[in-house]
Amino acid sequence: QVQLVESGGGLVQPGGSLRLSCAASGRTFNTYPMGWFRQTPGKEREFVAAIRWIGGSTYYADSVKGRFTISRDGTKNTMYLQMNSLKPEDTAVYYCAAAQQRVAGPLNRYEKFDYWGQGTQVTVSS
Repeated sequence: QVQLVESGGGLVQPGGSLRLSCAASGRTFNTYPMGWFRQTPGKEREFVAAIRWIGGSTYYADSVKGRFTISRDGTKNTMYLQMNSLKPEDTAVYYCAAAQQRVAGPLNRYEKFDYWGQGTQVTVSS
């Protein structure tokens, strides 16, 4: 049974930075993709970034490209999201996700992931 725990959220001013972490437990084989999604009240869950564990290919939503960086540490079984140049529009609950099987094609769809963390709040405000 895979469990995902997010951390690193908080309150930051526009233009500031935060680094989110997602610690995974119960993941025996580090072979399948992981990703970050975000959600605000009344809106659909939105893709942010994803990474293929084997090979390390990364994918980003257009809204965060050039500002956010996704990475993983196989030794620690942890995924990160470095968020720079934060905007008020980035305010949301950020969720860590992991797949339990091989995933073909794009990774920007929530239904392609099987395990989810409880989320961490990111608030960007002056």
